[in-house]
Amino acid sequence: MTTPLATHAGPEAWSGKQILITGGAGFIGSTLATRLSQYGSKVTVIDSLVPEFGGNLFNLDACADQVRINFSDIREPFSLKPLLKNVDILFNLAGQTSHMDSMTDPHTDLNINCAAQLNLVEACRSVNPDIRIIFASTRQIYGRPEYLPVDEQHPIAPVDINGIHKYAAEQYYQLYHNLYGIKSCIFRLTNTIGPRMRVKDARQTFVGVWLRQLIEDVPIEVWGGNQLRDFNDVEDVVDAFLIAALDDKCYGEIFNLGSHEKISLLALAKLMIQLNGAGELVIRDYPQDRKKIDIGDYYSSYDKFSDFTGWTPTTPLEQTIERTIGFYQEHLPAYL
Repeated sequence: MTTPLATHAGPEAWSGKQILITGGAGFIGSTLATRLSQYGSKVTVIDSLVPEFGGNLFNLDACADQVRINFSDIREPFSLKPLLKNVDILFNLAGQTSHMDSMTDPHTDLNINCAAQLNLVEACRSVNPDIRIIFASTRQIYGRPEYLPVDEQHPIAPVDINGIHKYAAEQYYQLYHNLYGIKSCIFRLTNTIGPRMRVKDARQTFVGVWLRQLIEDVPIEVWGGNQLRDFNDVEDVVDAFLIAALDDKCYGEIFNLGSHEKISLLALAKLMIQLNGAGELVIRDYPQDRKKIDIGDYYSSYDKFSDFTGWTPTTPLEQTIERTIGFYQEHLPAYL
């Protein structure tokens, strides 16, 4: 499935562009690579394929003959410089996404989400100062909301190591933008879901685990259930990245993404069961180790990005879930 870019530059604007995607075998990165290969871009994907981080070559199956895949790790700065030369736009999606892993292994999170990001932007300054960078950050940096919806002016108060390191990375990109002219645009993503997301565990999103439980006829385990969340379809997120990448006024800015649809976790589980046509759920107390870093209700204001570009999410949550269930009913073994 591909979606149009509304009134923005169409696919022809991407034809022939040199694109580099870090974390390109992951969920969002592979969706982006697939779209850009259809648009005629010359796409190179970097991925370490470390099992815990979500890369899966099956994600690139639809465009494997059209993209160049480089098996490297952004923690190795010497391998980056040759790949960065002559790149027009870098979509930087490589990262450690598990909040729990960041607490049990903070130094690995530091190396990937912080030190490697500094290495990357410094390499850009060295070999390709004209590059444009789209960096995927996270809503987690805000911590527990003081008000809803959360906008970009909300205080920064991370509740875990992952949020601290992601915020530090944002500061590197903004500093290099302001001091050295390395153009960067930062997106703070909310819950992104859709085909190709990680389902073998909760390192990327709890929705993936629920999908696996649903398809394997195991009761969905809901912790608490009253927490409100918003969700973005991965195709809408890709639209946002492509729109910003070609819009000069987006560089130097930080944007939230999000949705006008808000739903409780319990209602989400029931919707998934309904769309699947079968399934059960069980409600449990929040595990104490996770409760300490849970942020409670959260949903974002995407008004700033909408005001800048006109982007709004167009895919209803129900449609996203239905499409994603169908994808994993067909392809689940490739993700286990």
